[in-house]
Amino acid sequence: MDMGAGSYTLIRPHRRMSSVVFSSPHSGRDYPESLRRASVLDDFLLRSSEDAFVDELFGVAPALGAPLIAARVPRAFVDLNRAADELDPALIEGVRRVSHNPRISSGLGVVPRVVANGRAIYRGKMSLVEAEDRIGSFWYPYHVALKGLMQESRAAFGQAVLIDCHSMPHEALDIHLRPGQPRPDVVLGDRFGAAAGRDIMELVEAAFVGAGLRVVRNAPFAGAYITQTYGRPSQNMHAVQIEIDRSLYMDEKRIEKRSDFAAFKSLIGGVVAAVIAGLPGADVLPVAAE
Repeated sequence: MDMGAGSYTLIRPHRRMSSVVFSSPHSGRDYPESLRRASVLDDFLLRSSEDAFVDELFGVAPALGAPLIAARVPRAFVDLNRAADELDPALIEGVRRVSHNPRISSGLGVVPRVVANGRAIYRGKMSLVEAEDRIGSFWYPYHVALKGLMQESRAAFGQAVLIDCHSMPHEALDIHLRPGQPRPDVVLGDRFGAAAGRDIMELVEAAFVGAGLRVVRNAPFAGAYITQTYGRPSQNMHAVQIEIDRSLYMDEKRIEKRSDFAAFKSLIGGVVAAVIAGLPGADVLPVAAE
């Protein structure tokens, strides 16, 4: 196990048997004391933008021959699913305003200004030096490791498939649903086909549908920085973002696992196994019993 100097945890399989790489960039929960001191929010509110427990849901991947890289640093401290230069001038001193970027404008740059529901994290601004230190210490190590895993997969298997794992608040889809439209459990994003081949997207979708989950594509989440950056189908590099409704496995208000968390984790384990089994050359081991 590689602990990534505080940025991430990388769990490698005993033997690589799959071109798939699983990434959980928003499940980090090692909140630095410096963040707690600087923030106007309590620990609970700081966690509101965290993809709590997502790394656990996909934790079976190494046993099936695929690596899992998961953030240790929390999203409220530095967002690993943003570009390193998405700096917010409303938060960071000395940053020039650039062309309109909706993520930065909403306070969700690489060093976030807000957490869920637009709650401000800080009273004032921080120095550019501090922001750059966070990016250098945590953002870059994660992406160096992730890029290495993708290159390793392509070299060994002829292709690399990144499954970028996230969760979404239950109410995130409310304004996007038409009257009478069933609420999806999972939103898959491939940047409308730009980040993954059609066969890869169909495989991932079929795995979730086969598990009894309702799935939609690219609306309202088509994939952010990681999907856009690592998805290069013309180079045999594919990336699919997964957003799972948090209410399926956790109490969102308390940020606690539901009593049936183990059952849902087992269901997602079956999805992981189906994705790996559907790729050429995979040699899948059975999923360990819960």
